[in-house]
Amino acid sequence: MTIYFVRHAKAGDRSSWSGPDSERPLSKAGRQQAHKLGKRLGAVGVTTLVSSPYVRCVQTLEPLAERTGLSIEVDDRLTEGAPFERVLELLDASPGGAVLCSHGDVIPETIEALVRRGLDVRTPADWRKASVWVLKRNKQGSFTRAVSWGPPGE
Repeated sequence: MTIYFVRHAKAGDRSSWSGPDSERPLSKAGRQQAHKLGKRLGAVGVTTLVSSPYVRCVQTLEPLAERTGLSIEVDDRLTEGAPFERVLELLDASPGGAVLCSHGDVIPETIEALVRRGLDVRTPADWRKASVWVLKRNKQGSFTRAVSWGPPGE
């Protein structure tokens, strides 16, 4: 089974945003990345879309939702600053073909925890915005190997 773990696309500058950070939207470049991600992931047999409640994460998955006809579920376990243990619980409960969208602090901590549990990462790590971690899980439920895809079009 495969699960796709996505870092949200480019958002507007944090320092120039006057509202709550959770409401900071994607930038123009981020919207383009989201559309390219939608095309890329729309061809892999997506079954479920789960996002951090932050606007930029939900917006990252919207083109994929439109392409697949799936709705986006919001889950606080993917919120910026969330402990990796809660993210691992979500990953374990996710079906094959799930796409989860989170943040630049959550994803590295979660991948590092999976590596400590035996995950074999077969490519250099890519932590950039709109990057995707492709996680393979065996029939026993263990995550066994992973590759990271750079942002689409880069």
